[in-house]
Amino acid sequence: MRSLQFTAESSSDGMVERDFTVGDVPGVLWSPASGTERAPLVLLGHGGGHHKKHPAMTGRARLLVTGHGFHVAVVDAPGHGDRPRSAQDERDIAELRKAQAAGEPEGPIVVPYNARLAERAVPEWQATLDALQELPEIGADGPVGYFGIGLGTAIGVPLVAAEPRITAAAFGMNWPDALFETAKRITVPIEFAMQWDDERIPREAALALFDAFASPEKTLHANAGKHFDMPRFEADSAVRFLARHLRRTVAPAA
Repeated sequence: MRSLQFTAESSSDGMVERDFTVGDVPGVLWSPASGTERAPLVLLGHGGGHHKKHPAMTGRARLLVTGHGFHVAVVDAPGHGDRPRSAQDERDIAELRKAQAAGEPEGPIVVPYNARLAERAVPEWQATLDALQELPEIGADGPVGYFGIGLGTAIGVPLVAAEPRITAAAFGMNWPDALFETAKRITVPIEFAMQWDDERIPREAALALFDAFASPEKTLHANAGKHFDMPRFEADSAVRFLARHLRRTVAPAA
């Protein structure tokens, strides 16, 4: 098992931020500033081209930590944040920029690119979860949730399908092509967000992915607007969803 090494710590406004590494994968863990009682853990997946401390990640973490007393962890996806890009990453990104400039569909490029990232990221996330659960304030038997949009969904769907410790997940805004069969294996509660007028991901594609989840409890949020118009209140909704499913009485940390 790869151990977790904390490399920096700071705190502000009731939230402690601890940078860490698990092997060569960098991450950040946000926790409540007061108390050492055990609390649920939420894994956040950042979007494509973003990183572990992107404002969307810190904002969602604050909602979960200061609003509900949860722990929140994010790691940099392969080729993102503090992790170098491979030659294949550079080729994929160059092809994506070319398609965007020409007004061509992005899916044929983004789908296999994200699938390659997910193949590397899922075992990294599992090793990170192993290490985080060694911490007394999280524990091996504590509830775990997942929240990721875009690339966070491309990585999160295979992660949740492979990881029985994750018992609720919030996803959204991704193509079904590489995820359809995997989504069929997911039965935990799901909340899924999409943009009805998304110019990048066709409406029918988003609906097909939502339909593929085998979860007896799954909720679809469809908002008017284009890809980057997703309302901020969707983050509030995902946080409430995770709190509802993860909150339970947990034993104090040893």
